[in-house]
Amino acid sequence: MDSFPPERSAIITGAGSQRGIGRATAHRLAREGWSVGVLDIDAPAVKELAEELVQTYGIQAAGAGVDVGDGAAVRAAVAEVGSALPPVVALANVAGVSSPTPYLELDDAEWDRVLRINLHGVHHVTRAVVDSMVGVGVGRVVSVSSVSAQRGGGTYSKTPYSVAKAGVIGLTRSLARELGPHGITVNAIAPGPIDTDIMGGALTDERKSELVADLVVNRVGTTQDIAAAIAFLVGPEAGYISGQTLNVDGGLYMH
Repeated sequence: MDSFPPERSAIITGAGSQRGIGRATAHRLAREGWSVGVLDIDAPAVKELAEELVQTYGIQAAGAGVDVGDGAAVRAAVAEVGSALPPVVALANVAGVSSPTPYLELDDAEWDRVLRINLHGVHHVTRAVVDSMVGVGVGRVVSVSSVSAQRGGGTYSKTPYSVAKAGVIGLTRSLARELGPHGITVNAIAPGPIDTDIMGGALTDERKSELVADLVVNRVGTTQDIAAAIAFLVGPEAGYISGQTLNVDGGLYMH
């Protein structure tokens, strides 16, 4: 089991949405004693979340608004929350946007928007955070990809989303090689259908039934399912796991 500093922090992106994976992960890690830095394009939402985490769990927390696709803004936001917290040992790259536009209707602006947030954003935040981990001598990076990357879509979002999420898997594997000598593990999680707003709003019972028909379990996933997987992969007991993509997808995609 890797040795973590007794006081440690995790940074989580995309934590603003009330029904999102980022917020569920922030609560999960705070409940486990992590101090938490939360980032999102919605600054008031994450500042309010940080206060809520402090009041609920008695941990340290800080929030900052940032567009993860803007490298300079990311560096500033990471420095802001990092200066208010214990050493950063973990990063959960959760921020993302959906894209249901069919390929034959796709324009350059939509392609660029999706790649900028879903892939470039993961790079910008990771690059801004890992120097801290190198200094500590241990670290965990977990990025949210998607089963869409492995199946070529077939989910709510289409081609640019699948391309970006496949890029996250490639980035994860490459970083696992480069950062491993510094005591840092890098993994991805590929969710299947999860009941969040990125699926186009709250899922109706009818839509849930349609999605479950493709699974080997009898329900759609929850944000807590993904938060639990992230919590494990950023923990001290996951030090021998790196460069992997963990499918948390109800059996939708089996290798």
